[in-house]
Amino acid sequence: MDGQILEVLATDKGSKADLAAWAETVGHQYIGTVEEENVLKHYIRKCSNDMLDEKTFEHTIELEQVTKRGGLILDVREEVEFAFGHIEGAKSIPMGELEARLSELDKEQEIYIICRTGKRSDLAAQRLSAHGFAKVYNVLPGMTSWKGTLIKNI
Repeated sequence: MDGQILEVLATDKGSKADLAAWAETVGHQYIGTVEEENVLKHYIRKCSNDMLDEKTFEHTIELEQVTKRGGLILDVREEVEFAFGHIEGAKSIPMGELEARLSELDKEQEIYIICRTGKRSDLAAQRLSAHGFAKVYNVLPGMTSWKGTLIKNI
């Protein structure tokens, strides 16, 4: 119902940026986060029902096609997820750090954004597009479907 407050509990530090970005894309109001004993309590005010359709990024590319093309594979999963297995040559910028690290990316380069399932990468693609990146693609499905070699940093 419109105006109600959702409380979301999480232990992932990156969830703050993820939930704030998601709330914005669907029209909810991200109120804030309180941390208590290593648990993050996120508060989100629900919007009216006519605004609940999630916006999805229109430019996508299939996972199998990513390594066949030139361009940057941008992995927006958390550092630990990246360390346990990523596509060779991928650049790690966790979703929660993306806004602060935009200067590390080239607006003229094709950028293929990947995450675990395609949700965070969708949000990241929307963010980059809003910042003037025109050659951005959301990789679907995400790393859960990757059949190639994984590079590990552990």
